[in-house]
Amino acid sequence: MLKDGKLFIGKAGDKEMYLLPSLMNRHGLIAGASGTGKTVTAKVIVESLSELGVPTFIADVKGDLSGMIVSGNYENIQGRLESMGVTDFECRKFPVHFFDVYREKGHPVRSILQDMDPVLISRILDLSDAQQGVINIVFKAAKDMELDIIDLKDLQAMTTYVGQHASDFTLKYGTISKQSVGAIQRKLLELEQQGGELLFGMPALAIDDLMETQGGLGIMNIIECEKLFQHPMLYSTFLLWLLDKLYKELPEVGDLDKPKIVFFFDEAHLLFDNASKQLMDKIEQIIKLIRSKGVGIFFITQSPADIPNSVLAQLSNRIQHALRAYTPNEIKAVKMAADSFRQNPDLDTAEVITNMKTGQALVSVLDEDGAPCIVQKTKILPPKSSMDIAPEETVRSCIASDSLAGKYEKEFDPDSAYEEMDRIYTKEEEEKALLEEEKRLAKEREAQEKAEAKEAARREKEANAWKDRLMRKAKTKAENEILNITVRSAKKFLKGLLK
Repeated sequence: MLKDGKLFIGKAGDKEMYLLPSLMNRHGLIAGASGTGKTVTAKVIVESLSELGVPTFIADVKGDLSGMIVSGNYENIQGRLESMGVTDFECRKFPVHFFDVYREKGHPVRSILQDMDPVLISRILDLSDAQQGVINIVFKAAKDMELDIIDLKDLQAMTTYVGQHASDFTLKYGTISKQSVGAIQRKLLELEQQGGELLFGMPALAIDDLMETQGGLGIMNIIECEKLFQHPMLYSTFLLWLLDKLYKELPEVGDLDKPKIVFFFDEAHLLFDNASKQLMDKIEQIIKLIRSKGVGIFFITQSPADIPNSVLAQLSNRIQHALRAYTPNEIKAVKMAADSFRQNPDLDTAEVITNMKTGQALVSVLDEDGAPCIVQKTKILPPKSSMDIAPEETVRSCIASDSLAGKYEKEFDPDSAYEEMDRIYTKEEEEKALLEEEKRLAKEREAQEKAEAKEAARREKEANAWKDRLMRKAKTKAENEILNITVRSAKKFLKGLLK
């Protein structure tokens, strides 16, 4: 509920509790056990942001946020409002864009693979460090070859090509093992079987479409995640990709009177489960720096212990619903949650956390000076929109008539790595055939040259043989002539003596 330009979220006794719009980019945490009211609290904040003209992006894991497009029933919440002394409350509905990766309950939402950080792709595929290195090579090779990797089949085709030419690429980019290539292809097949191919393609989601207002109200962008949530790695990485996209594309704006958009990440612990150091560094960087882009992030999870301390330190607005403590680990989590607040001398925070009713929460938010206020046990307001799931026909009508109707429904597939592979393989075959022909011709030339050389040698040998015969014949003739001369001379000499 918007009051005096601030987000009125509940009352601690007679004290009204507010979130300040100018400090929403300092991020926040909504925690609590299942059934304690986290979703209602998120709805109250989102509705107030909408009234302020701030768009939001909300992951709907349980499928119960569609009621935002239906006005609430005042009779159902009248008693709660009266118990809080709230009189100026009016039920209403809000403008919503519905999105769904699986294209069943909202506009399709896609990303272009080559625009996604390889670290995130490796996260989706759950790759080892060595396999992540190969993915980096695949994208680098595609870039050097001027090939676009738009969708899943592009990545599959490019990975196959790199694997087939591993020895060539290894010399240029580094080691590529057949085992890593095979593992990546198996993971890509698994992702395809999960419906992951629907996430990648064109037209890709445009950030500007998330930043819309309607009639002065900020649009609520709700992504249907009931089905997506069945694949936790894909779910968490998709939302992280969206944060990364906001971070990269939005300009620096510094501190604003109100945020440009606020992001609500349900089941936030999935983002950090089994995250590599490289991924954690990236998450911390995004959360720390995205505030300067005018973006706020609220993590919704069961316990603050689900969030790494390095990230938890960045979440300044905290709303803690009840926690249950039956095991040593749960007791430890309660103590950790209690210690994370600026203590109120009138409250035993650890005791209160385990005894609060549904719809109550410990709240510590930033005050006008940017300092956390002391924690207060707060009764959270009810939402203005319906807490029930909206009828399917109402949701379909909303999707068909909103400002994005038809923009993302028709997919197109430009020529990219997959389509270009036929040309590349054909060219390689032609080059291979040309090389083979050149080798054949060279071999023929070599054989011909050898034959010609052999024939020349034969002729030379034959000529030399005739020359030798003639020389021998001439020599014999000369020798015979000399002999004849000698005989004649001898005869003449003897004849002279006989006279």
